[in-house]
Amino acid sequence: MTTDKHLRALERLYHAAPINRSFPSKLSLPALGESRLEFEVSEEHFHAAGAAHGTIYFKMLDDAAFYAVNTAVEDVFILTTAFNLHMERPVPAGRVWAEGRMVSGRRRLFVGESRLLTEDGEEIARGTGTFMRSKIPLVTLTGYRESDDMAGDSN
Repeated sequence: MTTDKHLRALERLYHAAPINRSFPSKLSLPALGESRLEFEVSEEHFHAAGAAHGTIYFKMLDDAAFYAVNTAVEDVFILTTAFNLHMERPVPAGRVWAEGRMVSGRRRLFVGESRLLTEDGEEIARGTGTFMRSKIPLVTLTGYRESDDMAGDSN
């Protein structure tokens, strides 16, 4: 599979995941080792004190780092083994972005990092994760296969 086909297949895989029906977002993979995730935060994501719940931080940062790393692994799904979050300020309502990049890795273990930004480019949080290869072939997953047509999916 060519690099571009692999990146587009990972984007389809992301959009096919049932969890993203609860967290509507858009993933783009511009190049190997890079990801960008767009998410719209609304009051339905707030905790009782009126700010976004920590789930938003983790979901966005983990997904961004995870997919940046999985761009370098073309045969199997990777798994998050650990993830560290550094929350710098509350996540505001509105559009936020997570940018991920692969830091290192070759065979079994990988490191990725990500940052969460407001629409104005202000950093909200950072994350660093370790990831490992699973035994789950990517081609067995709904969304990854080229025949899995995700046209019209708004997630």
